[in-house]
Amino acid sequence: MLGGLPVSESGSPFLFHFQSNRKTMLLGVNIDHVATLRQARYAGMPEAHNAEPSVLEAARAALAGGADSITLHVREDRRHMQDADAFAVRREINLPLNLEMGATEAMLEVALALKPDYVCLVPERRQEVTTEGGLDVAGNMDKLRPLVAALMKNGSQVSMFIDPEEEQVRASAEAGAPMIELHTGRFANSLGEERAAETARLAAAAQLAHELGLEVHAGHGIQVANLAELTAVPHLTELNIGHTLISRSVFIGLEAAVREMKEAISALKW
Repeated sequence: MLGGLPVSESGSPFLFHFQSNRKTMLLGVNIDHVATLRQARYAGMPEAHNAEPSVLEAARAALAGGADSITLHVREDRRHMQDADAFAVRREINLPLNLEMGATEAMLEVALALKPDYVCLVPERRQEVTTEGGLDVAGNMDKLRPLVAALMKNGSQVSMFIDPEEEQVRASAEAGAPMIELHTGRFANSLGEERAAETARLAAAAQLAHELGLEVHAGHGIQVANLAELTAVPHLTELNIGHTLISRSVFIGLEAAVREMKEAISALKW
């Protein structure tokens, strides 16, 4: 135990409690787009002495700004994050690490070696720019159940990145995942009545997940401007945010951008 929190094999605290009454919303900072920028020039030599910007420095800045965990996505095509990035962050940054990954045997091997605190299983399509939509857990149960079991046995808590649909929430529980991350992209990209409908979908999915004993996270397209509306979604414990923080960091720096987001989250009643 560390300060009352369960601790992973690596010594990092697991920042979640299924029966917790904690009111503080956690912030997971996704630093993928730091690697995206680096790869724009150094795709053929990401480990060169002059390759920039540094993923590790980004993780340090996020830590300094108050991040509760670091998220990174090692894709099968290695379009941004490289294996070396993930291992460097795991080794050097004293925060829980959340590895996003496709549900494949090749990525399972990476995760088993990395031993991240969290693994979030996400869909991957070669033609997409970034992750679009949630994982079809219900349609891939036979494939996902043993993958979840292997990751859990290895010491990683598993989350399913899913659309806010009853079928997918129930399937996530059936697959053995202790957590879900609700895809908030449609919510973020909508306005007016459509936004209200998407908020209701998220709320219903979160309520069902809670009733099934699942920890509920949310991510994709979350910004300071739409945070307040997400307080209508019950039982959320963590927001995973990336693109807006990297965008904001262009003007004020990443540490300041993370701190700004933390302050905005803390100002709301969750």
